[in-house]
Amino acid sequence: MKAKKSYGQHFLNRPDIAEKIAESLTLTERYPRVLEIGPGQGALTKYLINKPYTLKLVEADDDMSAAIRKNFLNFNQENLISKDFLKLDLSDVFDNQPFCLIGNFPYNISSQILFAMIDNHALVPEMVGMFQREVAERVVAPPGNKVYGIISVLVQAFYDGKLLFGVDKNCFIPAPNVQSAVIRLVRKENTDLGCNEKLFRRVVKQAFSQRRKMLRNTLKMFFAKDDMSLLEPFFEKRPEQLSLEEFIALTKKIETTDNRQQTTGNGQ
Repeated sequence: MKAKKSYGQHFLNRPDIAEKIAESLTLTERYPRVLEIGPGQGALTKYLINKPYTLKLVEADDDMSAAIRKNFLNFNQENLISKDFLKLDLSDVFDNQPFCLIGNFPYNISSQILFAMIDNHALVPEMVGMFQREVAERVVAPPGNKVYGIISVLVQAFYDGKLLFGVDKNCFIPAPNVQSAVIRLVRKENTDLGCNEKLFRRVVKQAFSQRRKMLRNTLKMFFAKDDMSLLEPFFEKRPEQLSLEEFIALTKKIETTDNRQQTTGNGQ
């Protein structure tokens, strides 16, 4: 069966790597439910299917769903979801029960998968996934790193990440034009940021919208023209220099500024 470019398909042809990915989940005893995204013909599924947890698969390509049905006759067909993962209501997958994510993710939607996970972090305690190596490195990059950016900050707000191992492009059919890597993300014990979460995301995205500019320029939209805060040395920094904690503190400062402006505007 040929891979389809429209689905970003590249079939892993190394059983040893597939097994290594399957063994990389660490929280399934506590959370005995796993969703595999994009199983394709089942290279990874083969090593998940007999594990002591409930496994569900979500596959957007009907041809691949048919291959799963053919290759795994003992698999409960009700647990095969023939649908685009990005269109799923994740609370419906396991009746609002938490579950782990795993997959050799299609590279064309891998960032969107991460954002969907962030949106549903209360449901997803752990994720193990194959990504384009550049994306994997970006996700786990620390402040000051040249690839540290929006996805680094937003993922690390809720998850601790680790790059587990690289995968050469020749391990796939057809071989992609990029190298790959597998990462593990484990949800933090405390995911309460202590600030407005929506505003936090806006601040992070706005700060990195022009990553070479100082915060004084990129974030001025959040402050009044005469606000002296923008003259503080802190605002001479560029976004890649800020830690997660500093982004949270910055969001709290903007919240305080907003509340102060609203109070003044109401004549109180």
